[in-house]
This record gives sequence, structure tokens and C-alpha cells, in this order.
Amino acid sequence: MHRLPLRPRRQDPKFKQYDDGIHAALIKAGNDKAPLCASCHNAHTQASVKLLAPIEQTPCANCHDKIFEAYRADVHGLERVAKGKKAPICADCHQAHDVTAASLGDGIKDSCLGCHKDAVVKHKDWLPNTGLHFEAISCVACHAPDADRRVNLRLVDGNTNKQLREKSGVPQFALRASGADSANLGLDERALMSLLTQFGQDGGAGGKVMVRGRLEVKSGVQAHQLSEKEKALKDCDTCHKAGAEPFQSVSITIAGADGRPLRHAVQKDVLSSLTALESVRGFYAIGSTRIKLLDWLLLLAVTGSIAGALGHMTVKRLFKGTRERRAAEEAQARAAAAAQAPATGNDSASSNEVK
Repeated sequence: MHRLPLRPRRQDPKFKQYDDGIHAALIKAGNDKAPLCASCHNAHTQASVKLLAPIEQTPCANCHDKIFEAYRADVHGLERVAKGKKAPICADCHQAHDVTAASLGDGIKDSCLGCHKDAVVKHKDWLPNTGLHFEAISCVACHAPDADRRVNLRLVDGNTNKQLREKSGVPQFALRASGADSANLGLDERALMSLLTQFGQDGGAGGKVMVRGRLEVKSGVQAHQLSEKEKALKDCDTCHKAGAEPFQSVSITIAGADGRPLRHAVQKDVLSSLTALESVRGFYAIGSTRIKLLDWLLLLAVTGSIAGALGHMTVKRLFKGTRERRAAEEAQARAAAAAQAPATGNDSASSNEVK
């Protein structure tokens, strides 16, 4: 079907939001299946958006049918059917018009925290290093317990910490990743460093490109299979043990021109490489990535701190008597000196009188 080109309507803020989103980007790239306004809004019988329509009439389901079926059966979908508008639907997490790729930035996590405002406080009751966990793990990685998980290493500007994005019409990621991984076995430690160097030389990131690791689920369908909070993963061994399942699949991504992720496989041994640690810093999980030297260094540091404190207390106790005797002797010496001072002064005065 032939489609008319998008016409800018700068006076309409909703159109501006749409025009900046992923749907408009797909249309501009020639995709004839991406939605236009009339795809979601009936041109002649459009009802007020304030009216709660049946869940089956959600327009997103027309294109994202598999994801929508997963949503209908998860904790949000079931609650919305039973309780009405209380539970979130597509636009509550992904926005209605300024739709961006779910993998871009932290928008989805922020949406979760927008409703579950006390989530961080509640997690602090049982989850160590809560802030680091929230930064490096997507919410759904724990709240969809049956999902398959992976490590996603996102290319970011080392100075601004913003995710790198390819320029429209200038595809570089696929060529560079394939060039660095000629055997198609996944990027190894050296190939990863080479890829970072190439993107750093572009100048757009100030010469410093890093990867920001995040634990996430493998598919959009699984991301919409949220369970009740009582079923969420809480067992530390899920990640913090040798050979943990989430760390067996690793990929590196960059945002494409439309925001959707472009991926390339990475060898899992990169996560346990000391020379690559600078690149994956902030994502070292004790016991899971198994950088054994770091485990030993951490153990030595902890042991040394404890031993130092115990040694200090032991020495302090052993020499307590010596310190007390020395203090007593010094006190006696000061008292004797004070006692002799007046006598010396009187003798001097008498001597002056005789003269």
C-alpha cells in the first residue's frame, strides 16, 4: 500500500513527539508496516482517550501480537482485566507518541520506578548494594523468573555515560564488529578492545568509549511475562556462583539510527579477563564472572582488614600494663618536678636577701 510522506505539523506537540519516535523513523526508512496516526486512532469514530476501552482494543496488539498475548497473561495484564485502569498498559511504560526502543537508555526502568516508588527502599531490606543492582540489572531479569537471561554490554560515551548511537546512513557497527571477529566466534578480549578503540577514534565520544554491562532477558515476549512479586528471584546463587546461567550468553550492542539495538556476540571469557576489566568495570559480580585473581585480592583485602583490626586490639591489650606503668612513672616524675620547683624558687630569694 502506498503511503503519503509524513508532513510536519509543528503546531501539534503530539505529532512532534511521534515524529521523533521509532515509528516515524521506521516509516522514513521505508517500512510500510509501521503505524501512522490512523493506525491507532480511528479517523471518524475516535473516542476520548480518557474512556477505558476493553483490553482487546489496544492498538499496539495489532502489530505486537505475541508480546501483547504475553502481557495479557502476566501480572499487569491480569490485574488490568480484573481491576480496570489501575495496572499499566503499553503506553504507560512505552509512551503513547514519543515511543523509543525499549533497549535505549533507562526509560523502562524509570517507568517501573514511577509506579513502584518504594521499590529501592523495600529492596534495601534484603538486597546488598541495592543501588548497584538496580543500575546493572533490569527489573524484569528478576521479576520474570522463567525467562532466559544474558549480559548485554552497551557501547557508551565514557565521558557522558550516554549510549552510542549510529548516524543515519552511516552503518559502522556491523562492519567493525565483523572485521574484529573474522572467524565469527564472538568478540574475544583483544577484538573487543579493538572495537572500542575504533569507535573512540571517531571523535564523537571524546576519544573514550566504554561498555556498560546490564543483565537482561533475551526477548521482548519474555520481558512481558512478569510474575507476582512473591515469585521474583531472590536467590543470590542465581548470579553469584561459578558458571551462573545469566553469564553464559554475552553480546555487545549499539543503538541503531532508529534506536533499536544492533548486536554482536561476545565470548563469555571476556567477563573474566583482567585486561578487559576496565571495559566491563561496574559489572564484576563476585563468584559469577570468576576473575579468580580479583576474588583472591578481595579476600586478601578483607582478611587483611580483619587481621589488622584484631592485631591492633591484641597488641593494645598485651601492652596495656606497660602503658599504665609508664603513665604512672611519668605522673610521679611530673609530681616530683612540681614539688621541687617552689623550693628552688625560695632558695634563690634567700640568696638575694643575704647579698
